[in-house]
Formats: sequence, structure tokens, C-alpha cells
Amino acid sequence: MKRTRLLNLLWEQQNSQGYIPQSAIDEIAKLLKISTIEIEGVISFYHFFHQKPTGKYIIYLNNSIISKFKGFENIKTTFEKETGVVFGKYDNNSLFSLFETSCIGLSDQEPAALINFYPFTNLTPEKVISIIEDLKNNIPVEKISDNPISKIQYIPEEDKSVFFREYIAGNSINKLKKETAESILKSIADVNLKGRGGAFFPTALKWKSCKNNVATEKYIICNADEGEPGTFKDKALLMEYPGLVIEGMIISAFVVGAKEGIIYLRGEYKYLLSKIEETINQFYKNNFLGEQILGISEFNFDLTVQLGAGAYVCGEETALIESLEGKRGEPRIRKYFPTDVGYLGKPTIVNNVETFANASRIIELGTDYFENIGTEKSKGTKLLSISGDVAKPGIYEIEWGITVKELLHLSQATSPNYVQITGPSGECINETEFNRKICNEDLTCGGAIMVFNKFRSITKILENFIEFFRSESCGICTPCRAGNQILYEKIQKLKKGLCTSTDLQEIKDWGNIMKLTSRCGLGKTSSNTFAMATSKFSDYFNLKILKDNDNPNVEFDMENAIQDFDNIIKNNHH
Repeated sequence: MKRTRLLNLLWEQQNSQGYIPQSAIDEIAKLLKISTIEIEGVISFYHFFHQKPTGKYIIYLNNSIISKFKGFENIKTTFEKETGVVFGKYDNNSLFSLFETSCIGLSDQEPAALINFYPFTNLTPEKVISIIEDLKNNIPVEKISDNPISKIQYIPEEDKSVFFREYIAGNSINKLKKETAESILKSIADVNLKGRGGAFFPTALKWKSCKNNVATEKYIICNADEGEPGTFKDKALLMEYPGLVIEGMIISAFVVGAKEGIIYLRGEYKYLLSKIEETINQFYKNNFLGEQILGISEFNFDLTVQLGAGAYVCGEETALIESLEGKRGEPRIRKYFPTDVGYLGKPTIVNNVETFANASRIIELGTDYFENIGTEKSKGTKLLSISGDVAKPGIYEIEWGITVKELLHLSQATSPNYVQITGPSGECINETEFNRKICNEDLTCGGAIMVFNKFRSITKILENFIEFFRSESCGICTPCRAGNQILYEKIQKLKKGLCTSTDLQEIKDWGNIMKLTSRCGLGKTSSNTFAMATSKFSDYFNLKILKDNDNPNVEFDMENAIQDFDNIIKNNHH
């Protein structure tokens, strides 16, 4: 048996036993002919694998900043009170285990939790009491779980919509009968499609590089590990039009000559797995997948889904490939691009969900359709997930070039002050920048916009972001491992009123070191927001920091410190 089966074998144990016992680890080690230490290393890497027994119901409560501002603490307290269990502890309760987890892709419906990976949204203390009572009464979790809809709040007029328009299965790939790999690459390049996961690497360039590789074995991977806090736009595509994404993968396979594809679906989206697999089965029945697809000679392509197990860093393409190979999801050293040496050492395309869906529409609708949509360098539309202090959180399909001000108006933001673009790894903007445009020429956005009003604590926002990166860092490289800890300590100083102007400068200096020397995007971008915020919200920080002549030891009480000594002296005198 191949090591690539490891994640699935671990999931089987986790699902059936509630944890992965040592006996199972020994068995899997024999089966895959690898050491038990290696398997334990993989288990410990992922949030959703446990090595100690858990209760019948494992509850993961999202602790992202949107959740924190929407009542997280009350919900957490209610869960603990009703279950008699403490968060993060293995206490042999046969019924419940409670854990906090980072963003689960439900920022527009917070507070939210996963119970045995079924979603529960818009939680209130009353709702939590009802849920726990039902579970104690053996009502199946799937019967009481929510069925979160994609809150699609805005779509441009019909002749400008790209994603959320009528979808007919096969419309895109049927065009392949009259296309060549070169003509498809030209279409993708003409529209200037760039990666929609946040890196914005030109898609045609990536596909061409893989196509030109002479290897006979190639792979197509869809990165559906949407873990950036505040992002849930890929989930909407997988819920509404999984077929559109799959057709994009088939088109990519046609161009580069790949025979196998994998959708890497984040563990938090496990409830979408059956729908995606049903769509894949239907594609096989329609001869959209399998052998001689649509009668095209020697065009064979098979597709499977791999479920992740909770690791933000696996959104980085080389970490994702390592995870698929049954290893810890640690990013590779950038010696080769995946298009040269990827999955199992073979040339591999890794693209985001939205990128594949967009490629599919380009082939279906033709390049002329995109000519008058967007800006000169950013053609078409972009999917955004908007959450926070807005009356209409949800999914917005916007035309490239829209201003932040227009977006705030569409989403009915209340007193917007601090806006986070692309999630914690992106950038923050203040109200002087609300006229900036969302496009490649100005403000690039991977997919998330979080809006915070003037009553929200910027310190709390930044602390949440830094805590997230600190816990999600894989720890393989020192700049990220140590740098995020240093930034965390700086925010603690800020909270305690001990921060100086020197600290603010050191935040920027450390951020620069991390950006230049970290192995992957997590470390390179995790300091962005903190460093930017100190400049863009300087009035706020100037009120928070100590002046040069202030006593920095505000927490040090001299009288208290020498009290015992004074008492001894006094007693000796008596």
C-alpha cells in the first residue's frame, strides 16, 4: 500500500474510534512500511487528529476575530456549562469533547461551530442549550445541524456576471473538441487570468510550463484548502457549482496532458464532500471523466477527492503536496516549481477553486465576453467574502475596479474604520483609502474583506491575527517560528501599556526579516498587517505607547517588592 493513503487511513481511525490509538499506529506503520514515529509526526501536525480518546461528539468552536466580536465568549461559556467539559482538555467524558479552532469558512454566520463536522451557525446561548440537550437525548447530529446557504448578496448585471450565472454541465469541456492546448492557453492569457488564491501568478504561464515538461506522468490539483480567516468564497463555488470547478480541472488536464487529478478539500468542509463526489460520479456517467473523454482520442482523466485534516499552512501549494503524499504538511524549500517537481516528484498544476472555475467560464463564454468587464489589466469579476460590521455579510461577485467605498455601501457597513483586505495575511486600510480600487493595478484581494467599525479594538484584532499565525506556523523555519512569537510578545506589551516607540520600530524590523527569510508565504506575510497598522492607525498607537520619559515599569511596585525585607528589618529591630 502507498504512503499517499496515510491521511485516509488516519481519518478511518479518527472517525470510527474518536481518536487514533497506538495499536492502530503500529498497524498502519506495518502496512505502509514506515516508522511509528513518522506516523505520530503526521498525526500531531493536524488539528483534527487526536491521540487521546474523545467524546462521542467533538465540538470545534471557531475563535476567529469575527466570532470574537459576535459573542464567542458567551457561546464558549455556555458549551462548557451545558456539557460539563473544559475546552482543550481530554477528560474522559464519553459524550463531549470541546476544542477551539480557527476560521471554518462561516464568517458571515458567526458564531459558528462544527459538531462531528456538521455545521452549526448563528449560535446563541439558547441555541447551544437546545443543541446539547438534543445530543444528550441521542437525536442524530445531522438531524439538528444547520444547512448553511451561500449568502450571495451581489451579482453584476447578467452580461457581466462570470461565476453566478446559469451553469449547464459540459458546456465548457464540450468546446475542447474544437480546441487545441495552444488555443486554450492563448484564451487564458488573453483574459490575463491570474491565480485567485492570493498569489496572483499568471495561470497561462503555469499551465504552459507544465505542458512543456516532457514527463509522461502529470497531475492536476485543486486547492480547496480555504483557510485564510474571513474567506469563504471557494466554499460558495463548491456548494453551488462544483461541476464548474471540475470542468476547469479537466480543461487544465487537456492542456498539460495530465491523467490524474485530486481535489484537496479542507477538513472543515467535510459536509460538502458527498455533493462533490456525487458530481464526480455524474461526470463519469456523462463521459466527462474517465477514458476517451467526449470521444477525444487518448484524452483520459480520473479525479478523486482528498480530505485535509486541519492545517492552515497546507494552503501553500508545496505543503499541500507534502500532505497529499502522506507527510507532515510542511512547505518545501523552493528549489523547483511544482510544474517541474510536484506531486510524487512529477510535474503538477496546483490552482485555486476560483481559478479553475474562471478558466472554465473563459472557454465557455469566449475571450470577447471579458473584454468590457473589469479594468485594463484585471478582466472579468472577482468573488469576495465580506464579513464583520456589515448589515449584509456574504458573497459578492464584483467587477474588478470597484472601490472599497462602493463595497462598503453595497454591504451596508456601519461606521467603517478599519478594513482588512485578503484576511490577516493581506493588508489593512483606513478611511483615507476607501476610494482605492479592488484590482491588480491598485488593491489586490485574494477573496476576504473584513470590516470593523470605530468601536472595535484594533489591539484585539491584531492580537487575534498574530495568535492565529503563531499557532498555525508549522515551525520548520526559524524566522516564522520565532518571529510570530516575538510579535505576539509585542502585542502583549501593547495591551499592558508597556509598549514604546522602539517596540513599534522593532515590529517593522522583525516583519522585514520574516518577509525576506521565511520559507513560505505564511511567514512572509504574517507580519504585514501589524506593521502596516502601526503606520496607518498611528493616532491610535500614539495613544497606546509610552512616551520616552514615562516609567516603563508601570507594573513594578517597589513598595510591594521590598515589603518582606522591610518586615524582617522591623522585626529584627524589635
